[in-house]
Amino acid sequence: MSSQWEKIQERANKLSELLSGTSVESKDRHNLQKEFSLLMTLLEKHRTVDRVQKKMDEVTRQCADNTDPDMVELYDQEMQELQEELNLVTAELDDIMYPPNPYDKKSVFLEIRSGTGGQEAALFAGDLLTLYSNYAISKGWKATVVSFSETDLGGIRDVVLHIEGKDVYGTLKFESGVHRVQRVPKTETAGRIHTSTATVAVLPEVDEIDVNINPADLRIDVYRAGGAGGQHVNTTDSAVRITHIPTGVVVTCQDERSQHKNKTKALKMLQSRILSAHEEKQQAQMSEARKELIGRGMRAEKVRTYNYPQNRITDHQIDLTLKKLDVIMAGELDEIVDALREHDRLERRKKPFIIA
Repeated sequence: MSSQWEKIQERANKLSELLSGTSVESKDRHNLQKEFSLLMTLLEKHRTVDRVQKKMDEVTRQCADNTDPDMVELYDQEMQELQEELNLVTAELDDIMYPPNPYDKKSVFLEIRSGTGGQEAALFAGDLLTLYSNYAISKGWKATVVSFSETDLGGIRDVVLHIEGKDVYGTLKFESGVHRVQRVPKTETAGRIHTSTATVAVLPEVDEIDVNINPADLRIDVYRAGGAGGQHVNTTDSAVRITHIPTGVVVTCQDERSQHKNKTKALKMLQSRILSAHEEKQQAQMSEARKELIGRGMRAEKVRTYNYPQNRITDHQIDLTLKKLDVIMAGELDEIVDALREHDRLERRKKPFIIA
């Protein structure tokens, strides 16, 4: 590892020399300055890590040589503070060397669709809607239903949630995929356990600068919104459906009373879907491509299994099993989310840091 930091220092020294001279063309200077700034930040963080680790070693030696209980207690407290500082600066260093997804801080559009299992799959999709809505409330986020389609038994065929807040995509992005439920359906008279599925897709909300859409490529239809909302939704063409003709992507929005507001939100959702599709296509061409956001909804393709008879939930991405399904379905998802994010951080650290 020391040789790596020596190479980083050598590269920083070389860039400093280049930038202080006149041989660098103006068109290259910006990129070189950006690289130099990154390397100097890395070196500063690395020196901080070294300083904290040396201080911890020193406190450990002092504690070993001291038998005074009061002093030992002070040393323990100092070690705890140093460990917290080390954890913080190490995480900051990791984020620079092995950067997370650039959209992690964004709000999201979260889509839930019933999969295999008929009415029971639709009821399970409704349970997931409740789970994510409650989780959003617990995090202080704002969650609104953008579009939805219900079944006659009160289940959900498909629903789109707009979840606004800080670090929403970074928190929820691992929810994308097929969720499998095992339980006795309300419609089952013989008491047999059935397996059904629902698919979840988490799409970052993007800005116009991220995705450029030609207005000529859009077909925009308006219609009367259905479902909850009182008399208004039955008398006004406020709901909006937008079709992106080149890709065939279709989005709808009906949660606002204003047609203009529905159109604005639908366009944001369209941008998010097009960006997601573009990134998926790019990732599929790489050797380390991740799995698609949504599978085909079949029983064999699963991200997580919800076993109601055993009150058990298993996340197959990290082989984590918890015997607290009832608690998690009420919206307490942090234990799984935190484990997924830590796993992602460790996976990012496996990729080499490239020095120019």
